[in-house]
Amino acid sequence: MPAVTVENVLALPRVSTPDPTTAQPRPVVSVTTAPKGFEGEGFPVRRAFAGVDLRALDPFVHMDQMGEVEYAPGEPKGTPWHPHRGFETVTYIIDGEFVHHDSNGGGGVIADGDTQWMTAGSGILHIETPPEHLVVSGGLFHGFQLWVNLPRSDKFAAPRYQDIRGGQVALLTSPDGGSLLRVIAGELDGHAGPGITYTPITLVHATVSPGASLTLPWRKDFNALAYTLAGKGTVGVKGRPVELGQLAVLGAGDTITVTADAKQDPRHPTMDVLFLGGRPIREPVVAYGPFVMNTKAEVMQAFEDYQAGRLGSIPAAHADVRGEAS
Repeated sequence: MPAVTVENVLALPRVSTPDPTTAQPRPVVSVTTAPKGFEGEGFPVRRAFAGVDLRALDPFVHMDQMGEVEYAPGEPKGTPWHPHRGFETVTYIIDGEFVHHDSNGGGGVIADGDTQWMTAGSGILHIETPPEHLVVSGGLFHGFQLWVNLPRSDKFAAPRYQDIRGGQVALLTSPDGGSLLRVIAGELDGHAGPGITYTPITLVHATVSPGASLTLPWRKDFNALAYTLAGKGTVGVKGRPVELGQLAVLGAGDTITVTADAKQDPRHPTMDVLFLGGRPIREPVVAYGPFVMNTKAEVMQAFEDYQAGRLGSIPAAHADVRGEAS
């Protein structure tokens, strides 16, 4: 980590310094620690949003930090074919590789800073697996998957797939050059990322050097979350301690501040933070299994449609790849 970097951050555009006389720092509302679990066929994850009220997360629903894990030969695992409806999945790979295929024809290999953005919309089947050479050799794997809700008006949008290469993200730095910012989607201080979203959001991966402080301008009408992917430091102007696997929920305001501790663990020499924010949808959310809808009846209908084959079918070329989930 990190996968996408530059030799000289001082050559990058710089995020402007918020005016201290008018800026309103966002206070830290809560800090939670992600419990560890397993997903798919057994790969380790941290459940980043566990224990947090959905109203504070809106428009986000779920996020797993996948790894960081060093697989031995034969250990890498993925997911079987499974359905989704009513939201978007965002899979970002920091280290390692993942192969995606879906029933709408989307797919490919994402690795080392790439992102796959899949709009499930009205319904889709997909599978995510490590490539065969990684299964044979083993190796480092690290990334995250985020679920972005869709408003009622877009829940039955046509499925869509975006293949975002690591080199496409907008790269920025802080005024002092102490941080590298990767804007994956939305915009930060007028700099837009490549991800196209139905729900207005901002998604940024920041690497903060030891001892450096980073203050970002943040839209007032967005919520604000900061998840520590690696390292340790503080969040908020009052310096609430955070470390790997912790999510900070921030309150109202228009700036976010994080500061990396001067001394970091040798395994994680920098503090890496995922900043997320979006305009809340403020609609009922009923999430069960692979479906995120507005009512229980819609979730039940999604299961019926899946069982009836109305959410798509496994392409013939991939029918022998890890049989369909029940």
